[in-house]
Amino acid sequence: MTSKKVYIILTDTGTLFTRCIKLFTRKPHNHASISFDPQLNEVYSFGRRKPSNPFIGGFVKENVKHDFFRNSRCIIYSISVTEAQYEKMKNKIEQMEIEQRNYRYNLLGLLFILFKIQYNRKNAYFCSQFVASILHDSGVLLFNKPPCLITPYDLLDEYKMERVYEGKLHLYPLVFRKTAA
Repeated sequence: MTSKKVYIILTDTGTLFTRCIKLFTRKPHNHASISFDPQLNEVYSFGRRKPSNPFIGGFVKENVKHDFFRNSRCIIYSISVTEAQYEKMKNKIEQMEIEQRNYRYNLLGLLFILFKIQYNRKNAYFCSQFVASILHDSGVLLFNKPPCLITPYDLLDEYKMERVYEGKLHLYPLVFRKTAA
């Protein structure tokens, strides 16, 4: 059986919103994303649709080379998946990308998670809920609580993953490789 890798990225962008979340989680990284390649060319999450506007959120394809992320601290983990699981995840995300205007950021879900109350809205996710749903629905990870209660660090606590990198995102060598002149 062929094995592929998927990458889970936790970041700290340093925004006001992230700092507020950090007050409650007491964790250094509070944004979760998923990628299908180690160079992070395809990174998906739920967050700001435009980095300059924190009020409009939803399904996003993130550009880790954008200034918004460049100075972020991050942890990158990989997880091995089967070809079938990989394709199921890719297909789900491709469908979401096609229909991205139908998806919203689940801000209320973030409030409910503080009280450990399940709150699901149709087509609405916060970042770690989205990543958990993708992993769960493809059979990669089966969590001990519903995706709407999963925090970024719960993604790592549930399964043995391989740590690929920790540090400033702009120093991650597979994304910001220096080429010889």
